[in-house]
Amino acid sequence: MSEIEYRPGLDGVPAVQTRISFLDLEHEQIVIRGYDLIELAERLSYLEVGYLLLRGEVPQPAQLSALEATIRRQQASLPPELGQIYAAWGERLHPMDALRTGISALSADHGGFDADNGEGLEDTLIRLWALVPVMIAQAHRARTHHPFSEPRGDLPFAANFLWMMTGIEPSPLAARIFDRLLILYSEHEMPNSTFAARVIASSLADPYGALTGAVAALKGPLHGGANEAVMHMLQAVGSAQAMEAYLLDRLKAKARIMGFGHRVYMHRPDPRAVMTKALLAELVREKGGQQLQAMCEEGERVMRDQKGLYPNLDYYAAPVYHLLGIATDLFTPIFFAARTAGLAAHLREQYAHNRLFRPRVVYLGPRGLTLRTGDSG
Repeated sequence: MSEIEYRPGLDGVPAVQTRISFLDLEHEQIVIRGYDLIELAERLSYLEVGYLLLRGEVPQPAQLSALEATIRRQQASLPPELGQIYAAWGERLHPMDALRTGISALSADHGGFDADNGEGLEDTLIRLWALVPVMIAQAHRARTHHPFSEPRGDLPFAANFLWMMTGIEPSPLAARIFDRLLILYSEHEMPNSTFAARVIASSLADPYGALTGAVAALKGPLHGGANEAVMHMLQAVGSAQAMEAYLLDRLKAKARIMGFGHRVYMHRPDPRAVMTKALLAELVREKGGQQLQAMCEEGERVMRDQKGLYPNLDYYAAPVYHLLGIATDLFTPIFFAARTAGLAAHLREQYAHNRLFRPRVVYLGPRGLTLRTGDSG
């Protein structure tokens, strides 16, 4: 047998064949079912993009209305036992742990899983897609000792999500910007959490288990926690005038600076960050926060000049979330809520063309050892 090539972290190793998405670095595009993600974010709603991800086509008005009705119905069906769990654990339960526990607990209502039952699979995936924002909001309201803001059937998906988390009905601009951020986070080819979900699904485990594993992967600070880290950094720095000295000190200490660079994009702009920077400028005009915007722009300049690094999506998403009144430790759960649409598409594709993931290793240990007399009891 020829020697197996080893690439740490499977860097650059194709894991699946997919029709869902592709990072086209040559043309600086994120391709979603053949479309440019940025164009989708400019012209469609999050639910329309989610429909495209799951079913492979842009919905007609009647199809979108049917999906909206299903989402609203599912969002009103959260088991009351979950609310009791969140109330009991309160502030001790991190939002990502609350989400992981909630998704796993939802399987109690699941009567069995058949990967070949396409209609049943889609129903389950849409149920999860609908309930993830409700679980995030309910757990957050419980730990902050506020009554739960029940989902409202008169609000679009993004506005309703903001309402449930904050208890405040958002302005049209705030709702539109949040909707666009959900689109930008909805799908991104094969990051760690998506790979984790597909690996779990390849054993024909049900979608509840696969998404529970994806939450666990996303909670890791090298994957989903960057947007929270960016906000903590901005709050620690405090002003645009202090940003350069802060970053230069961090660079001198060879410390990690979250919000810059990307495993795939490396030394090129993340097209999602370019759009999010513009969204921040729009939101600042309504909400204020010019100092926050100036800090971000100064940080971008310093990192580009010093290291040739560009912001990733998380860098400008963090101040946008903050100005929308969202608690910092909800940033990563929101990332997952948005990504549930893409994950649903990946799970559907995995079950339809399944092969159990079973990679090999490059063995570095000894060979040829033999037991001596007395080695065993």
